[in-house]
Amino acid sequence: MPKGPRSFDTDAAHPAQDGGYGGAFEIRYCSGRLRSPLIVSQPRKRLCRRILGDPAMPTCLALSPHLDDAVFSCGGTMATLARAGWRVILATAFTATVPNPQGFALECQLDKGLAADIDYMALRRNEDFLAARILGVEPVWLHFREAPHRGYASAAALFGGVRPDDAIQAELASAFAALFAAFHPDLILVPQAIGGHVDHIQVFRAFSGLEPDRATLWWRDFPYTVRDAVPREPFGAEMSLLEAEDVALRPNALEAKRAACRCYASQLGFQFGGLDGLEARLAAAGSVEPFRLQGAMPPMESRGPG
Repeated sequence: MPKGPRSFDTDAAHPAQDGGYGGAFEIRYCSGRLRSPLIVSQPRKRLCRRILGDPAMPTCLALSPHLDDAVFSCGGTMATLARAGWRVILATAFTATVPNPQGFALECQLDKGLAADIDYMALRRNEDFLAARILGVEPVWLHFREAPHRGYASAAALFGGVRPDDAIQAELASAFAALFAAFHPDLILVPQAIGGHVDHIQVFRAFSGLEPDRATLWWRDFPYTVRDAVPREPFGAEMSLLEAEDVALRPNALEAKRAACRCYASQLGFQFGGLDGLEARLAAAGSVEPFRLQGAMPPMESRGPG
């Protein structure tokens, strides 16, 4: 039975008020697998965990803006890789608990039927932990604050472009660079930011600015891809220059994705109108997850044991 999440807070209970950390990340790991979610919430200290596994196995790093995005969009690919013997790290950017939320931030949990005194992000992190177990991946939670806690005060603002005073991109880039150095991924999964949500845009920009030299699969942001007949694609021109790459999912990977998606119970009503809506959307999506490929795609078969 996996252990529960551990926090690595050292000097501060919460990230700095600018939404990030204000310091360079330096994360060190012993070789192997994480047995419980790694919560990176204080970058000024070196973090080292004793974990077991084979350091020679191929590694995939999936970057997710929120606690559900990557699973909804490419959960089947992550499950396929994990079952082929890959180590899959699911790193989510915006997972920080903000005490006593107000205004639109509070509304974002009240409209999902959750009381004001519930730790909304703790609930969502637990959902992510359960989904990760089903997929066979290892969750890492970066404690950045979601957009409603960074001055975006309405649903329209979330899709109205990045605010001039939202400086989270540089903080994200620092965190992503630390993850690259810690895990040395052979393959990275990143959102295309379809739909235009500002958090997705900031993740896209932060990653793109690093110009990593690893194979990258850019995933299409589901369910934003199906909400409108012609979804917004703020980086569509850049993506059109890359080769299309479809990952065909076997039945066991499809079922794992469906089960993992169901773990995000707090989001299903808002995103899909309920469980039946989720199932219908997933069925309509079929057994293929579409990407754009940057770099040379490594073989999905394991190079190590498994």
